[in-house]
Amino acid sequence: MSRFNLDIENLLEYHLCMSRNFNFEIKEYYHCYGRGTDKRKVFLSKKDYQRFVALLFVCNSVDTIHLSDHSEKSFYDLFLLERKNTLVDIGTYCLMPNHFHLLLREKGENGISLFMQKLMTAYTMYFNKKNGRSGALFESRFKARHVNTDKYLKYIFSYIHLNPVKLINPEWRKNGIKNIEETKKFLARYDYSSYLDYLKIHRPQCGILNPAEFPNYFGEEKTFEHEIWDWLNYNGEQ
Repeated sequence: MSRFNLDIENLLEYHLCMSRNFNFEIKEYYHCYGRGTDKRKVFLSKKDYQRFVALLFVCNSVDTIHLSDHSEKSFYDLFLLERKNTLVDIGTYCLMPNHFHLLLREKGENGISLFMQKLMTAYTMYFNKKNGRSGALFESRFKARHVNTDKYLKYIFSYIHLNPVKLINPEWRKNGIKNIEETKKFLARYDYSSYLDYLKIHRPQCGILNPAEFPNYFGEEKTFEHEIWDWLNYNGEQ
């Protein structure tokens, strides 16, 4: 496996905390990140997670689709809604209690910026109405990092999908994995990321992704799974 030093994680966190000083370029890849203001939790229930996952699909359209117009539809039926042209290509995603990660490809001018604005605004409106609050839910500006090397892009697939491990082992990157099998089972049950889609487990929400516009690093689910477990084992050896 082509590996580069885990110090890349420190570099990644450094860049995510910095203001963007670049313009999004068409056909380029970006790791985008949104965090709750004051690091507050932004997903408080299963319904909250599902709402955001559905918004990943419906907000990725040049047209505006209001979920309030489809309140009679089930969570799964929302992924059957007709969309026209999409704003971005989504390669991976992961939702955590107080933040989210996305790997995006810029399709057209201002596509990422418009998509992120629609996504975060729509979810904030839903969350505030549901919880009787007002004001900003997320930090004022989403963070983004240009993924400009093949090595880094491949790593991001693992980085994003391994984020949920922190929920059961907060210090795993520092102290290693104590129980690899239990960690595997946890990831296989975590429904709020694209991890299961890369294992080729059919779900209605698999339509969120457009993997054809990303390098085919993982031609088979076994290849993807091996990559993930290799990172877990590598950290476990530290």
